[in-house]
Amino acid sequence: MEQSITEIERKILDFMVHYLRSNTYQPSIRDIGERFGIKSTKTVSEHLQALADKGFLERDPSRSRAVKILGVDLSAQTVSVPCYHDLPQGRGGLRAEQAEMHLTVDRRLAGSKGSFFVRAKDGELASLDIHAGDYLLVEPSSVADLVEGSIVVARVDAGPSFYQFSRNGRAVYLKPAKGGDEATAIEDPESLHLIGRVVALYRRLDDASILASTTAH
Repeated sequence: MEQSITEIERKILDFMVHYLRSNTYQPSIRDIGERFGIKSTKTVSEHLQALADKGFLERDPSRSRAVKILGVDLSAQTVSVPCYHDLPQGRGGLRAEQAEMHLTVDRRLAGSKGSFFVRAKDGELASLDIHAGDYLLVEPSSVADLVEGSIVVARVDAGPSFYQFSRNGRAVYLKPAKGGDEATAIEDPESLHLIGRVVALYRRLDDASILASTTAH
């Protein structure tokens, strides 16, 4: 299968997979256009035809939803998990429609409901030997579930970031995963804005990006 796929084509393909998993039927050309702000149905159709020409789809241009996605596991044993390039900076949190893409993984490895992947950035988790480009699976969690040394995503002072968790009596401590800074003491754990804990890591051992791979769905 050809791997040369443009950014908008990848996003459309990813949206189609996620939509199919959520609704059990394909989005229409109009649905796709509304999702990406494309007013012309002809332009959407051209993107779909390009995906078909590259071997990602089979389609009947005369029918709005007559599309078959190729090379994607849509079985009930897998689940589509949103993946984000950045942690949410606003108070609104993460929304699935803002995901950079969705990664399909076995349900047993996907974490609980509300889990998401985020791509690590250079130096962001340097003290934990986690590299730029690693994919971290973050699962919703409570402070009571955390163990000594857990890697967590929490909001302290400004925006959210990665920390290493520890306890001392009732108080909890969050040490920045980037290293260097002192741990922040939180006397009342109930006041901690905990987004989740990192429960898994995916790392490629070559220089390829999963963004260009059909397995990203």
